[in-house]
Amino acid sequence: MPIITDARVIITSPGRNFVTLKLHCDEGTTGIGDATLNGRELAVASYLADHVVPCLIGRDAHRIEDIWQYLYKGAYWRRGPVTMSAIAAVDVALWDIKGKLAGLPLYQLLGGASREACLVYCHANGTTIEDTIATALAHRDEGYRAIRLQCGVPGLASTYGVAKPGQRYEPADAALPSEAIWSTEKYLRVVPELFAAAREALGPDIHLLHDVHHRLTPIEAGRLGRDLEPYRPFWIEDPTPAEQQEGFRLIRQHTTTPIAVGEVFNSIWDCKTLIEQQLIDYVRATVVHAGGITHLRRIAALADLYQVRTGCHGATDLSPVTMAAALHFGLSVPNFGVQEHMPHTAETDAVFPHAYRFEDGRMHPGNAPGLGVDIDEELAAGYDYKRAYLPVNRLEDGTLWSW
Repeated sequence: MPIITDARVIITSPGRNFVTLKLHCDEGTTGIGDATLNGRELAVASYLADHVVPCLIGRDAHRIEDIWQYLYKGAYWRRGPVTMSAIAAVDVALWDIKGKLAGLPLYQLLGGASREACLVYCHANGTTIEDTIATALAHRDEGYRAIRLQCGVPGLASTYGVAKPGQRYEPADAALPSEAIWSTEKYLRVVPELFAAAREALGPDIHLLHDVHHRLTPIEAGRLGRDLEPYRPFWIEDPTPAEQQEGFRLIRQHTTTPIAVGEVFNSIWDCKTLIEQQLIDYVRATVVHAGGITHLRRIAALADLYQVRTGCHGATDLSPVTMAAALHFGLSVPNFGVQEHMPHTAETDAVFPHAYRFEDGRMHPGNAPGLGVDIDEELAAGYDYKRAYLPVNRLEDGTLWSW
C-alpha cells in the first residue's frame, strides 16, 4: 500500500493566486490537489499546513473515503468553504495518486466515460451589447457551442462579468476591495436587449447563458426569466442569493427559464432542498469548494434522481488542477450538463502542464494516468503571492448589496 510520507502546500501567482497541495508516497508516486479559495487563499493554505498535513503523514493513500470522512467528521467543525476546500485538495490529490498507481486516467476509476467529451461554455463580454455580440461571434467561430453573455449596463461605471478594455476579465483586482455601484432597474432593462441581439446574430443552435450573480430578489428574477423566455436561454445562473431557498419556488412560479446555482456551495446540504424539490435545473458546485471528487459525486448522484444536471463552476479562480478534475468528473457522471471554461493565461498553463484539450466546443481530460496535470515547482516559485480581493457592491444610495 502507498504510504503518505510528505505533504506540502505550494502558493504561486502566475497572474492570479493559486494554492496547491502536493502529496508524496513512500514508493515515489505524487498527487496534487487544488486548494484555491478566491480572495481567502491563505486561510486554506494555513488550514492545510497547520492542521491537515500533520494528520496525513503515515496514512494509506488508497483509503480515499476513510481519509475524507476523517477530515470531515474528525474536525468536529464541519463544512464551510475553508474546510471543504482543504478537504478537496487532499481528496483530489489522493485520486491522482490512485490513478497513477493504476496506470489509468481518473475517469476510468469513476466508472468510465459516459460521453465522448464534455460540452463547455465560454464567456463573451463587452462594455456594450455590440461589443458582446462581436465577441460571441468570435467564440462561435472558435468552435464554442455554448456562450455566456454579459454586457455593460448603461449608467453604471462597471458591471460584473465585463472586462476592462483590452484586458482579460479577472474580478480579484485590488489589494483592498474595490467598490462598484449597482442598479437593478437599469440592469433589467438591458439584459433582454442583449439576448434579443444575440439570438438574432447567433441563430437558434448556439446555447446562450447569463450570470445574474445573486443580485435579484426572487420576484425580480422571475421577471427576468420570463422576459428572456422568447430567446430560449440555456440557463440564468445564481438569480438570487441561495441562503433563502424558498425564494427559488417563487422564481419557478413565474418563469420556465432554467435555473443554475451553486458555485458558492460547499456541501450536499446546501443544495439538498433545491434538488429534492426540483427548484433548480443545474447544480454548479465545484470540485475544489465542495469537498473534492468524493463529495461532488454524492451531489451528482442525488441530483440525478431528480433530473438535475451538473454545470460546474470553472472560472480562472480555480487552477488547471480543478479543471482537469472537473473534466474527469463530468466525463463520467450520467447527468452531466455543461462545464464552464475560462482559459487560463499562458503563464498559468506553463506552471500547470496538463493533458486536457479543447476541440469543437467540447473538452476532454486526456488519457494520462491520474489527473493528467502537474505543477512545475521551479516556475511556480517565481510567482510570489499577491493579495487580491473581489470587489464589493453598493446600490446607488450606498446600501451594500450582493456582489
